[in-house]
Amino acid sequence: MSEQAAAEIAAGIDDMYDAFLAGDQARFDRHLHADVTTWETHLPGPLRTRAELDAYRAGRDAAGSRPVLDRLAAQQLRVDVWGDAAVARYVLVAVAAGGGPAQHSRVTDVLRRTDDGWRIVHHHSELVQEPAGPAPQAAGPAPQPAGSPA
Repeated sequence: MSEQAAAEIAAGIDDMYDAFLAGDQARFDRHLHADVTTWETHLPGPLRTRAELDAYRAGRDAAGSRPVLDRLAAQQLRVDVWGDAAVARYVLVAVAAGGGPAQHSRVTDVLRRTDDGWRIVHHHSELVQEPAGPAPQAAGPAPQPAGSPA
């Protein structure tokens, strides 16, 4: 059952981002629980309900600041299911309309199975700054502070 549930969740996440690209907020919102908390790097703080998210989106859209994207897709998706609860983790890749470098965000969604299907109850997204090159390799063991056990 959990493999089927994981596949349903993965399809739902894909549909949610397809809905965003299509500008279909009603379809996007079908994937969110009414009490969803939304924590994202670019938001003005944690949004604790869908009503707060709607108010944020209304202000953003009225200001003409809704992102226009050529691509928005979950990659490296991993889903774990425990009964009526699940966690999805993935890298969200966004490419602005007209091209440009892709932006990557680390996302964790917590979901709950309801009578209407799987709904996101918590969405946490953090913009990842891609490193310019490979991470430096340590030359040896890290130095220990004075007085610390070796």
